[in-house]
Amino acid sequence: MLRNARIWLTALAVGTSLATLAAPPARAAGAAPITLGAILPLTGPGAVIGTEQMKGIQFAVKQQNAKGGVAGHQIKVVFEDDQAKPDQAVLEFNKLVGLQHLPMIFTAYSGPSLAMAPLATRHHVLMLNAGAQSDQLAKASPYMFNTLPTTQDEVGVMVKYLRAHGKSTAAVLYENDAAGIGGRDDFVREFKAAGGKILAQEPSQFGQTDYRAALLKLAAAKPQVLFVVTTAGVKPMADQLHQMKQSWLVAGTTFMEDPQAIADPNSKGIIHTQVVADASPALMAEFKQAMGADMGFFSRQYYNATQIMFVLIDKLIAEKKPITGANLRAAIFQIKTFHGLVPMTFTTNTAVVPVAIDEMTGGSEKTIATATAH
Repeated sequence: MLRNARIWLTALAVGTSLATLAAPPARAAGAAPITLGAILPLTGPGAVIGTEQMKGIQFAVKQQNAKGGVAGHQIKVVFEDDQAKPDQAVLEFNKLVGLQHLPMIFTAYSGPSLAMAPLATRHHVLMLNAGAQSDQLAKASPYMFNTLPTTQDEVGVMVKYLRAHGKSTAAVLYENDAAGIGGRDDFVREFKAAGGKILAQEPSQFGQTDYRAALLKLAAAKPQVLFVVTTAGVKPMADQLHQMKQSWLVAGTTFMEDPQAIADPNSKGIIHTQVVADASPALMAEFKQAMGADMGFFSRQYYNATQIMFVLIDKLIAEKKPITGANLRAAIFQIKTFHGLVPMTFTTNTAVVPVAIDEMTGGSEKTIATATAH
């Protein structure tokens, strides 16, 4: 992926400059901290990505609090682990909202996010999703906001790229859950509509690490493209694909943005769509020093989402409105356009964002095409 900064950090929202948050204000006497929630997969198969997401939030909060917080209020985030399980996510939601009465929650993964969506509607709690992409999330709740495009939007970008490069036959390896099935259906529909032919499909299970049997069945169909829709286990899959020495092109969406897979030499040649979310070298270095890890894609996504929350909170405080889910929701549509690490506009609950097609190079990534997801 292009690592040079393409997004200036001088403005975070139209009508709301980052400069308004940069100078440490004198903290109001007795200004109470503002507490937010985050329900992420911090253990289990999704822990690598969930931990990266958590670090993005933590870094943004650390930076902002060092500047004096937001309008003199320090920001706190309570993290809960849902293990990427919908039932566990519901338990954690009830803990944060029912017991602690938090007005908003950062969320990730489609299954847990969809399970919590009706509760968010019932309790008027803002949910900010910067990591899940099931098509169902677009209309899951009036309180669910998505900073990533849906899988359908990303698939459309990838299908146009594949057909433009002469790929007319494909097979699909998909995860047998909401995210995987939705992504499979999107690809099959879009690829056929573009004149392509689907030769084979095989399911996998969340957390699976041995894909050999499914990959052999798919290889027997001799497709030009293997489209992969899995949210975990990308590295072992890349290793097994490398061992098979197939000539097919392996393609996917943001689900493929796994730091372990990107660092794996066996992932060379895999392509995938993802939201453009570049950070300046200085910010990347500051993150690594503070958090002890590289600022990966999902760290940047959740750093950006947290910056959006700072803007919303600052707006409500300036207007002397309480920090509630309903007021936060209204503020998103009042501001509409945000210019953080990811430029995005909310005309619906899912942001319009720039999308890149990246190619894994066996240790890093490079951008080979760009488009816009609507």
